[in-house]
Amino acid sequence: MGYFYVFCAGLLWGLLGPVSRVALQEGLGPLEVAFWRAVIAAVLFGAHAGLRRRVRVARRDLPAVVGFGLVGVAFLYGAYFMAVREGGAALAAVLLYTAPVWVAVLAWLFLHERMGGRKLAALGLAFAGVAGIALASGGGGGVRVTPAALGWGLAAGWAYALYYLFGKRFFERYETSTLFLYALPVGAAAMLPFVDFAPKSPTAWAALAFLAAVPTYGSYLFYGAGLKRIEATRAATVATVEPVVAAVAAYLAWGERWSPSGYLFAGLVLVGVLLMVSERGPAPPHPEHP
Repeated sequence: MGYFYVFCAGLLWGLLGPVSRVALQEGLGPLEVAFWRAVIAAVLFGAHAGLRRRVRVARRDLPAVVGFGLVGVAFLYGAYFMAVREGGAALAAVLLYTAPVWVAVLAWLFLHERMGGRKLAALGLAFAGVAGIALASGGGGGVRVTPAALGWGLAAGWAYALYYLFGKRFFERYETSTLFLYALPVGAAAMLPFVDFAPKSPTAWAALAFLAAVPTYGSYLFYGAGLKRIEATRAATVATVEPVVAAVAAYLAWGERWSPSGYLFAGLVLVGVLLMVSERGPAPPHPEHP
């Protein structure tokens, strides 16, 4: 079930790009989209935590939760958009999805997760597939490999990896809604000074509400449930189905097409995920239901 939950999270995350395009076409800037996504999702998580009566975080854990809001929300969004600006969307996507590699290394160092040959092969296949998808579906001559683009892109991947490691440690201690009740407002407050607000149409508000409710609130609940049951490295690798889902959704909604090589690279992602899932590992203690 852990793999199923993470896979569902990846499906919902895959809708983020196509629906964000609606908000962007309505005249909103990327940082404003990220800001409202965090604010509205914080309200949803707050209501969830309130109904569950799980709104308290131990004082000793507050610095870690605040740090996660700054790094896993504000810095991740900022670094990713800087990478897009400096090097183009394709290169930024490639570098963002170095996250499973960062996760594998950091989980091996700090969480004592085993690093076997099958896991390394799964990571390599998934990463190669993601890189190929990004380059085949929009890179081309628009890719600008500069020190700034590489630096911001790798920083985004590193921040994305910390999301997995933070979740592995704290989702076993708190409900997902409790953690994001605190982390999302912190991230939104950190982004606020850099946001240029634009007038918003009903369509823009609908897109923002969807982004907060489905690929944020819904996906984080699925992901939190999955991460309680499987290793961080496995979760990060299974979640790389997201760019495949995003490409399919973009084709259905906007008519965006891949080159033939894009479908080949999508297959590599799926093979990497299946290879990771097929390796049996120790079950985490005391699994909880969402």
